[in-house]
Amino acid sequence: MTRLEGKTAVVTGGGSGIGLGAAKRFIEEGAFVYIFGRRQDVLDAALAQLGPNARAVRGSVTDLADLDRLYETVKAERGGLDILFANAGTGSFAPLGEITPEHYDQNFDVNVKGLVFTVQKALPLMKAGGSIILTGSSTGVMGTPQFSIYSATKAAIRNLARSWALDLRGTGIRVNVLSPGPTKTELALEIVGEEAFTALGDMTPLGRLADPSETGAVAAFLASQDSSYMTGGEVFVDGGLAQV
Repeated sequence: MTRLEGKTAVVTGGGSGIGLGAAKRFIEEGAFVYIFGRRQDVLDAALAQLGPNARAVRGSVTDLADLDRLYETVKAERGGLDILFANAGTGSFAPLGEITPEHYDQNFDVNVKGLVFTVQKALPLMKAGGSIILTGSSTGVMGTPQFSIYSATKAAIRNLARSWALDLRGTGIRVNVLSPGPTKTELALEIVGEEAFTALGDMTPLGRLADPSETGAVAAFLASQDSSYMTGGEVFVDGGLAQV
């Protein structure tokens, strides 16, 4: 598999879960990958799995100076950027009536504001043929009890992709959304709880949770020229949960 041979990729939230699954697949297909995340121990553990074609930069998508440092590093070491997987995200539960400003800010600052500036600051490094992938969620098209603010952030991401596809007209840079369903990641199990999350996987037509390698495979498709006529779109990797 060499669809991404010679390409340079950035994966935010790349130290674990879906981001790590994508980073692994990108490297398998020939890319050099920068993973970006807040926790050095998580980044170090990820690098031990990813090998010599990966580099870690520590920082938060909510800190514009951290994003500047990430892209300055990419420019200095690789000259440009071919693939951006804007994957960093967070989520927490709060039913209507118990939503606080802090809950709202936490979700929107990371999932929307952080994503916006992750993408915008990458653009000067990208050229025709570049691919931007945004992590959405099946919750963006579903009603989910106690999860309205998180779900709203993912619905916002869907519209950002639609609008940015028009803003990027003529550049040759594509932007699409990858929307997972219940995927077995450390963060998801922590937020939802293993028993409840496993039950959610059982509710899908495929009857199980996804593995991050499965979302990584779809991310590699969106990163490659195999998806060259796709922009402004959304691909669900949700076991059918939001489809039927």
